[in-house]
Amino acid sequence: MEDKKPILFCTASYGYLKEKMMRSDRFLDGQIARGQANGGPILEDKPFPDGERYHRILTEVADYPVVLMGGTIDDRETMELLDLGQAIVEKGALSLLMLVPYFGYSTMERQVQPGEVVKAKNRARMLSAIPTASFGNRIYLLDLHSEGIPHYFENSLVAVHVYARDIVIDAIVDVVREWQSSAMVASAVADGGDRVKTSSSRASSGEMIDWLDDAHFTLASTDAGRAKWVESLAQDMADRGIPVHPAFIIKRRVSGTETEIADISADVQGKFVVIYDDMVRTGGSAIKAAKAYSRQGAKGIALICTHGVLPGDSLKRLEDSGCFFKVIVTDSHPRAVGLESDFLKVISVGDLLVESIMHRH
Repeated sequence: MEDKKPILFCTASYGYLKEKMMRSDRFLDGQIARGQANGGPILEDKPFPDGERYHRILTEVADYPVVLMGGTIDDRETMELLDLGQAIVEKGALSLLMLVPYFGYSTMERQVQPGEVVKAKNRARMLSAIPTASFGNRIYLLDLHSEGIPHYFENSLVAVHVYARDIVIDAIVDVVREWQSSAMVASAVADGGDRVKTSSSRASSGEMIDWLDDAHFTLASTDAGRAKWVESLAQDMADRGIPVHPAFIIKRRVSGTETEIADISADVQGKFVVIYDDMVRTGGSAIKAAKAYSRQGAKGIALICTHGVLPGDSLKRLEDSGCFFKVIVTDSHPRAVGLESDFLKVISVGDLLVESIMHRH
């Protein structure tokens, strides 16, 4: 098995990330037919008139290690991951590694109200039901919302939690330097008597500030629930020689359904605040947090999240709020890829996933 490259397949929505991973030349290209025409299989996704979908594994997988990538971003993708995983094992794959960049329903990992369905556990059980390949099954999950989710997987399926810390730290450093450079240009323009536009000004590469310290920026959370993640990330940055004090928002419950921001745990006066969270969906929590940091004197704010879900007009809502210098996410969710702009920066997890897989392989 060690002499054979793994074959890489993906669900319908993750072709963009498969393409990036294939550039590493570490995988064989797995092909899947998703439709039929003139009695033969076609790669085009062509559902039957009643909405049912066709799949056929075109690449021979017998006696090969196989990587199947797909996020449980919706019910269709989840079922496709399940169907393809079953077929790949039945066709004789030596091993099956399911790569899930975004695990949907990760915020529904426990029951809060009586009768609530714990869908994170149900999804884990479904994927655990895929038959075990000769050399075993694994599932790789990226920056989960809850550390307990890997324990929901059953049978012989081994769950591996992959962290995007290095990518996130690099993104933090980049956006702080970009903001500092923008502030330098704005200051120079102001000295010249012209109008300052800090959100669009950019310094040349020669003007980039080559140092960072906690006197100039703070790593922050949206709420106390994410405090331990931010604190851990701040420690990792300190280990790299980038000292930064974390800031946490302290909320107070005012009713059964409402909370209000009671305090902030650190001094953000005059600082650039980088809010970090595992995901951004509608952006409501991030906007509330940003406004709280602004009221405490933050000079600028950026939002960095691993998973950019961003349904509907969420991105417009974030931009129109006027709270953020920039929003940065990874390409773990296909929605973010189609929304990339000057305001929304999308960085790839492709190399991280390749290295994580090949380290085990």
